[in-house]
Amino acid sequence: MTAETRALLSWIADEPRMYPEAIDVWRTTCPQHSVWENALAERLVGLVRNGSETQVVVTSRGRAALADS
Repeated sequence: MTAETRALLSWIADEPRMYPEAIDVWRTTCPQHSVWENALAERLVGLVRNGSETQVVVTSRGRAALADS
């Protein structure tokens, strides 16, 4: 796991994060720095909808990856 991915997972695991906040902080249009997109594609993070809000969570796969790093 890259240091950037570890930082993303730790940031999300640290406290509840809402989707707009996560996108504002982590999304990029640069294909060389796509930590957010890679974490979604690798199912390390997931989205949980609650009414009109969407929360970003670390998945069990993401927690396991954090524990292994």
